Amino acid sequence: METMKGEVVLNIPSEKAWEMYRNNAILSKINPDLLSAAEYIQGDGAPGSLRLFKLGPAIRNYVKESVEKIEKVETGRSVTYEVIGGDLKEMYDAYRVTFSFIPIEGDNNVNKCIAEWKAEFKVSAPATPPPEKAKDAALRFLKSFDNFQLSY
Repeated sequence: METMKGEVVLNIPSEKAWEMYRNNAILSKINPDLLSAAEYIQGDGAPGSLRLFKLGPAIRNYVKESVEKIEKVETGRSVTYEVIGGDLKEMYDAYRVTFSFIPIEGDNNVNKCIAEWKAEFKVSAPATPPPEKAKDAALRFLKSFDNFQLSY
């Protein structure tokens, strides 16, 4: 499997970013152009749950939706999904993504964290490109947490 990752620095504590990411109602409002809805279609967010992401118009030409099975949850830190349905499943034989929220240590960084996106994937056909667009969209979405949390 190949790996791709990226990260952004958020001006919010990791606990707050984690809470925002795990709450479907909040997640669906952060940046509707990129993610219009998130819902658990099975389970409550624990490993084995299924979560449906309906993506917004800004990336609809790339991916419309994704059904993801939660594999692992490290409370306050990260969640790992395996894509089991949707457009990404058609493009990749295997596609696993991890979102992590890591506190930045230090006196002046109490209210900051690193939000990381990591994908492990196996291309289904030689012409299928690496998920650069997914990475860019995920990092733009994570950066949206800063602006949204001001109104939250």
